[in-house]
Amino acid sequence: MPPETPSHSMDRLDDDDYPAYTMGRAAEMIGATPGFLRAIGEARLITPLRSEGGHRRYSRYQLRIAARARELVDSGTPIDAACRIVILEDQLEEALRLNEELRRPAVGRSAADS
Repeated sequence: MPPETPSHSMDRLDDDDYPAYTMGRAAEMIGATPGFLRAIGEARLITPLRSEGGHRRYSRYQLRIAARARELVDSGTPIDAACRIVILEDQLEEALRLNEELRRPAVGRSAADS
């Protein structure tokens, strides 16, 4: 694989879905343990990508999801329930976004188009 140019590497770091963080760094960033990241992976809240050597790698998007689960667990919610809550919150946010997107064109239509 050819070496990446600096600008291409920086583009990846700006990508919320690029798996840039090791398990140790990801755990440190969200104030959790590697065991917590493993547990939410087992609960299927997030699925980290794997490096060529088989090590887990996390994206910024996944870290935001994991941080939300950690907040819930820290406030006393069992981990399985916290994962389910975060999944439902994420699904609701996406549904609201799609609903808003679908409503926008309807606003611009005139009564004659209906």
